Amino acid sequence: MQGGDINDVFLLKTTIGNKVVKINFTSRFPKMFEKEADGLKRLAETKSFKIPKIIGFGEISTYSYLLLEYISPGEKQKDFWVNFAKNLAILHQNSSPTFGLDTDNYIGSLPQYNKSEIKNPVDFYIEKRLQPQFELAKQQGFTFKELSIFYKNLEEIIPFEKPALIHGDLWGGNYLTAKNNTPVLIDPAVAFAPREMDIAMMKLFGGFPEEVFAIYHEIFPMQKDWEDRIKIWQLYYVLVHLNLFGRSYLNAVKNILKRFS
Repeated sequence: MQGGDINDVFLLKTTIGNKVVKINFTSRFPKMFEKEADGLKRLAETKSFKIPKIIGFGEISTYSYLLLEYISPGEKQKDFWVNFAKNLAILHQNSSPTFGLDTDNYIGSLPQYNKSEIKNPVDFYIEKRLQPQFELAKQQGFTFKELSIFYKNLEEIIPFEKPALIHGDLWGGNYLTAKNNTPVLIDPAVAFAPREMDIAMMKLFGGFPEEVFAIYHEIFPMQKDWEDRIKIWQLYYVLVHLNLFGRSYLNAVKNILKRFS
């Protein structure tokens, strides 16, 4: 099946219906499918989007696998994005006393660090999202000046808002359209985080019409000047792409830093 560049994904035709299996070498990404299953479970518990049911995960020989329900594709109808926005608002209204999660997971194939008792969105974003990616970028030969000034400015720009359960990697390839005009989410990188991060990722590579943001804002209004903060949240995802795919994302990182430093 079509998928990302991390795992192999297959459609299994069985005597009890079609299933989806994702496989990879166990040694490459330890506990990746366990973390993905945990993320899918957390999303399903919100009763917002349709989420593929988890049939099982584990290891066979040198391989790890995740076995999932197969969801038959459907066609978008006129109210698809209304449903999407409503579901996203429901998802984001799930909160926690602190930012993060009780377990670390993955963003793509990179570790994503969640364990914290942080109650401030700025501290969480800097300590658990930006700093690990900048450190990884440094190890690959990319350096950035005056990050302390940038971090200081974030304290003035990012408003306080309680944590929201976010999908965490909400680009156009991580949603499906099921039958009955139902939006489906897959491949999460969940955490209790600033909800504007999901919005920013949706805007980074396109694939979502402006109406979905307008409807979402009507249902669950975002804080003043949210559009001005989109690039700040996109920085995390651009850094992830820099660390995964290399120098072609370097200028995008530098431009964001320059804008807010």
